[in-house]
Amino acid sequence: MSIFESINNTSNKATDIGERYIDKSFEYFKLKIFQQLTYTISMIGKALIIGAVLFIGLILLSVSAAIAIGDALQNVALGYLIMGGVFMIIGLIIYKVRYVVDAKIIEKIQIKFFKS
Repeated sequence: MSIFESINNTSNKATDIGERYIDKSFEYFKLKIFQQLTYTISMIGKALIIGAVLFIGLILLSVSAAIAIGDALQNVALGYLIMGGVFMIIGLIIYKVRYVVDAKIIEKIQIKFFKS
């Protein structure tokens, strides 16, 4: 009977070790997901705040540039039209290079996400 008891004890130990391994792996993956989630939310929050401030600054600079161009051309409406055209050209350029931007974002995120 001692051989069967020895085998039983060994299998019980192996089962306990396996259960602990699964529990620790689950805890590790929970922490890893938490880390990635908080990092992503933090980056989105910072991007929104910085983007909002830069957007307000861009609006004010655009209005002042339009007024300055309008004063130089003796027609304020023409200044606004020129600034609108500049933004349309910038928008088209950004639209054409959107895939490059996507690739850079994916490259940056995959480094953080798949870091071992």
